[in-house]
Amino acid sequence: MTCESSSVRKAWETNARWWSDRFGEGNDFHLQLVAPPVERLLDIAPEARVLDIACGNGAFSRRLADLGAQVTAFDFSFPFIECARELSSAHAERIRYHVTDATRESDLLALGTGSFDAAVSNMALMDMSDISVLASCLPKLLKPGGRFVFSIMHPCFNNPDSRLCMEHEDREGKLRITRSVKAVRYLTSYSAQGIGIPGQPVPQTYFHRSLQDLLAPFLAAGFAITGLEETAFRENADARHVLSWDHYPEIPPVLAVRMERGT
Repeated sequence: MTCESSSVRKAWETNARWWSDRFGEGNDFHLQLVAPPVERLLDIAPEARVLDIACGNGAFSRRLADLGAQVTAFDFSFPFIECARELSSAHAERIRYHVTDATRESDLLALGTGSFDAAVSNMALMDMSDISVLASCLPKLLKPGGRFVFSIMHPCFNNPDSRLCMEHEDREGKLRITRSVKAVRYLTSYSAQGIGIPGQPVPQTYFHRSLQDLLAPFLAAGFAITGLEETAFRENADARHVLSWDHYPEIPPVLAVRMERGT
């Protein structure tokens, strides 16, 4: 394990239980912007076998189980898996949890080659120091025609160096507010420390990748893009902050993509 990977794991093991307590079965960001498009793109059939990658406290695994799926879920953070198991006692017959590192080929293939109808990764690829191993292993884990759906902070608008902006002007006797997003950098991949939920014990590391760098390893592995959704909040006058995403209904902070492997 590289020093960078080790520091990423350490941060999540420190944050895991705090995150789980506050996230519960999903915060508004997840329930409004992430889960709905991912569920549509997955289109889970009853008894489908689904791999939940970087499952955190298992909230989406439980949702998949409620939809009738048989779920194998993993995270590289043991404290997160402890939380997931504690919260999933009612779903024990439908969910199996593992401590697995998505950047290690042997760990991934041990989950079962050719075993899964679908795989999903919610808001996690930007937390992984290396996505090439996952991209190369997924075609081996999925059945022919299997699909992979991921959601992620939209790299064009919601990356560590984007800025939510607000301008206030008096134009022809009327006060107007215009909100926008300023992109400081985009094309070059980089990592940066950030906060996912205000108040978390320690910062986490985000790995920004442009769309071409994000998609390239999966396309090279034989996947084809068959679905894509970009989601934003509706304008909310009672938003928590004047610069919260609630005020940007035309700018999506979340990107969800479906890819399918050939038969």
